[in-house]
Amino acid sequence: MNPELRFTDTNAGTDSGGRTWGMEGNLVWWLIAGMGSGIAVFFILITVLKAGLLLSVFLALIPVVLVLLYILMFRQGKPPGYDRDLAELATRGRGFGDEPAPGDGMPWDDGEPIVESPKAPR
Repeated sequence: MNPELRFTDTNAGTDSGGRTWGMEGNLVWWLIAGMGSGIAVFFILITVLKAGLLLSVFLALIPVVLVLLYILMFRQGKPPGYDRDLAELATRGRGFGDEPAPGDGMPWDDGEPIVESPKAPR
């Protein structure tokens, strides 16, 4: 090894959350949980409730499909916290931001700018 060369650790491996089965980061755990709950529903329907095979398979696919829809619509390829932001928007309405809602200003504020912009010459 050449002693004149400088060696630095780039930590390039820590920049990525990784991919499993084409899903980003830890999203595969959501899918595994959905599949596990589907298997549990299937066996409960077959053994405890003595349901038919076709009905059990159909009802067992519901948790798997719901988890896949959640992953693909709200998590895969979206920024972190996208699903929580949508849930908060649906439950609480609009949060704080750059643009205040009408009527949120001071009582003496009529919405007009304090200093008018200069007129363009004709």
